[in-house]
Amino acid sequence: MRTIAGILALTAVIACKKNPEPIKETPKEPLKETPKEPLKTEQTTEKEVIEVASFKGQQVTGVTVSNKGKVFANFPRWRKGVKHSVVTITENKEYKAYPNDSWNSWEIGEEINDSVFVAVQSVVAFNDKLFVLDTRNPLFKGVQDAPRLVVFNLLTDKLDTIIKLQSDSYHKDSYINDLRVDGKNNKIYLTDSGHAGLVVIDMVSGKSKRVLDNHKSTLAEVDHLTINGKKWNNTVHSDGIALDGRNQKLYYHALTGYNLYAVPLSVLNEGDKATIEAAVTLVQKTAAPDGMIFDDQGNLYYADLEQHKIMKRDVKGTLTTILEGEKVKWADTFSIYDGALYYTNSRIHEAKEDVSTLVFTINKIEL
Repeated sequence: MRTIAGILALTAVIACKKNPEPIKETPKEPLKETPKEPLKTEQTTEKEVIEVASFKGQQVTGVTVSNKGKVFANFPRWRKGVKHSVVTITENKEYKAYPNDSWNSWEIGEEINDSVFVAVQSVVAFNDKLFVLDTRNPLFKGVQDAPRLVVFNLLTDKLDTIIKLQSDSYHKDSYINDLRVDGKNNKIYLTDSGHAGLVVIDMVSGKSKRVLDNHKSTLAEVDHLTINGKKWNNTVHSDGIALDGRNQKLYYHALTGYNLYAVPLSVLNEGDKATIEAAVTLVQKTAAPDGMIFDDQGNLYYADLEQHKIMKRDVKGTLTTILEGEKVKWADTFSIYDGALYYTNSRIHEAKEDVSTLVFTINKIEL
């Protein structure tokens, strides 16, 4: 989430300290598997980039592809003038509001209710459902209503359920950024890039709990990135998230940071605070990424935001550049379908208050 210089006081809001003092507890054991130095990266042959959709003046962040190949995208409420929060892409590269215009009708200043999208940050298709993550934090001015997952049945395009985060699962300055659905354990895992931490939702009970709040592994490590020789000044906490179903681990990463962390799902779901913190491992030094995703073979894909690259980490920990250059402009979110990696170019480092002349794209490459 995830998770912008010049976008309506983003830095000031994300760095806000109006909430309770950060939790000072640290893990009882040192973080394990600390690498001595970053692994060297390898270069692959150039891949063909296929444009799936483009949006002029509308900043796309999230993309997901259903098990039937239907492509969905979302547009966060980082400024006024957002035409749609969630759309589906048609075969001729056009798009339409999903599930309908009514859900996408809310505007800044209007009354909030449970039948509209307010500030959508991510969309994830899982089985025959679409999970829409509404931060309820438009313009980064603070959470106005409980952050939630609005779940739609993709067979009927009708509302299935709304899962609201419990009040002790988020803070006023939270920006719930990204999510992964764990069908095996009936859980949903989310990152909070505004106030460092993770959230776990039980899909059976609908209850949520907050973990690793202000923990070393979820906190931002630096206050800026360097892109095209210029500082992008921002402090963005736990953002990228990826589910390793083969090894039953959850991986996560601060956006302004260079350390990839993981925690076993069994501990995350059942352990207490101290046990969860002690189970966190530092997996590897990486580039600063946004979103992340695993494929079925256990390879992890993520962006190198500073170098305009898309990276692959294989099961042995070898890092490979699979794409770089002008067609990678802040690869924000990833989805995999039918052997192809879909990604959004959200151009966060370039976007100012007025994005009317910028073109944002969804692209795909064969893996």
